[in-house]
Amino acid sequence: MSEEVTFPNHIGIIIDGNRRFAKKLMLKPWQGHEMGAKKLEKVLEWCQESNIKQLTIYGLSVENLSRPKEELSHLMKIFKDTFEKYINDPKIEENEVQINFVGNLHLLPEDLQESIKILELKTKNHSKYILNIAMAYGGRDEIINATKNISKDIEENKIKSSDITKELFESYLSIKGEPDFIIRTGGDIRSSNFLCYQSAYSEWFYLEKTWPEFEKEDLTKCIEEFSKRKRRFGK
Repeated sequence: MSEEVTFPNHIGIIIDGNRRFAKKLMLKPWQGHEMGAKKLEKVLEWCQESNIKQLTIYGLSVENLSRPKEELSHLMKIFKDTFEKYINDPKIEENEVQINFVGNLHLLPEDLQESIKILELKTKNHSKYILNIAMAYGGRDEIINATKNISKDIEENKIKSSDITKELFESYLSIKGEPDFIIRTGGDIRSSNFLCYQSAYSEWFYLEKTWPEFEKEDLTKCIEEFSKRKRRFGK
């Protein structure tokens, strides 16, 4: 009897290498980010074609906010333009894509925060596919915030410390569910504070290609490789 083939339901992607790709082409850093934003649209389509129900993207880390002011200004505009495009994109509606944002969103420009709120509100009832976008995000921050909220609920007698279980703790996290696998583009081999809790047993794929160079065949290869791996979850 042949072994059952496993297909991913939820994948995460650390999008890295936009600036390096732009530098290679002798372009400004934000031009690499523009190409990266367009690539995200494609990858969302490829995930839908592969019947991947949930995609979590590392769009911006807390540490990224310390980048040069000019680059950050362009980057925030790219995010705003992209999200406003999604607000009016008929494909988001037709494919029932729910878009969620996680992270320290209060650190973002107010006009970008407003676009995020509108996009989340417009797609909140969609249930076929889920796109999580981590912005000004840090995995450690997410765990600390969950702990603070649990402590607050204990102080207010909403729960007792004895109620704390794995399932309860996970309900306080921003991103629900664990990615089956995570892709990092750009050649670096590290997790960079992405989904510290949720990635405990995720499979990892590190690609030399920068994010703008990522193609459908790369996603397909990762899915095929994932289907061959035996996941033991520590057993």
